[in-house]
Amino acid sequence: MANPVLVEVTRNGIVESRHRGTFAVIDASGTVVASVGDIDRPVYPRSAVKVLQALPLVENGWADRFGLTDAELALVCASHSGEPIHTEAAVAILAKAGLTGAALECGVHWPSSKRASKTLIRQGAEPSALHNNCSGKHAGFLCLACGLGAEPQGYVGPDHPVQRAVKSALAEVYETDLTHGAGTDGCSIPTYAVPLRHLARAFARLGTGEGFGPSRQAAAARLRRSVAAHPVMVAGPGRLDTQLGEHFRERVFTKTGAEGVFCASLPERGWGLALKCDDGATRASEAILLQLLAATMPWSPDDHAAFSTQLDPVLRNWNGIEVGRIRHSENLTAAFVGVA
Repeated sequence: MANPVLVEVTRNGIVESRHRGTFAVIDASGTVVASVGDIDRPVYPRSAVKVLQALPLVENGWADRFGLTDAELALVCASHSGEPIHTEAAVAILAKAGLTGAALECGVHWPSSKRASKTLIRQGAEPSALHNNCSGKHAGFLCLACGLGAEPQGYVGPDHPVQRAVKSALAEVYETDLTHGAGTDGCSIPTYAVPLRHLARAFARLGTGEGFGPSRQAAAARLRRSVAAHPVMVAGPGRLDTQLGEHFRERVFTKTGAEGVFCASLPERGWGLALKCDDGATRASEAILLQLLAATMPWSPDDHAAFSTQLDPVLRNWNGIEVGRIRHSENLTAAFVGVA
């Protein structure tokens, strides 16, 4: 059975495109608060789980050993825009482990920030692995490798001690078997398919610490605090994760992933949420996430005002003329009827 339509894109009042998807809102015990679609079908969470991949670095004391700051820990959880603030922090993390950008194995791409890319072009420079949106995560992996006494080279491989430690932590947090569905992420590390049911519960536990031992509970809280204190590090100016972090701070933790995935932790409610757009569209995943947050969090008039244009997005052409809208379908809101 196909997942239902969650987002529609209109032009002149006519539906031009439809985005199908699924989501789950679940508490730390595994109770489903609300869901739509097949939440037991495995999906690749991709970059949405960087905060979970960072747990071994923090809970085992290596972040303290290398003196990582809160801003640097936020970058370890980031899909950053490649601004100087991001690349400089990545360099600083690597230096604390006695390494340079040459140790990164995440690959090279131009910054997602147009401003940062234009600056490189004006300077006649080329991007490096430091500009990769995953360079902070990889810098954290290299610190973990050094902490474990492992050879840094090859840290992206599934059999490297770093990736074995990360996989073990993910399996424990998800409470599901990761022996099937292993793939390779865009930055070359392993990525594991997991049902949305388990993914949402993992983010509920991230916010509450329920089911975690003392060191993991402290690590989860520290990572959330770090991102809340430095939201620009986890994404960049104008990007939704940063906007939500700047406004809500510790009230919510959100993280996007490639191919239409979004996850969030709602500590106030003790809930986690995970969503996946079937066609991988970011415009749809962001629209769904905002509607889910509005349905699951107590929003004040100021909260609604801060995100009013994103909750009801208007599409404009290159001349600034309104040509359509992005709207959520009744399948999304109907799931929360009766949810307190």
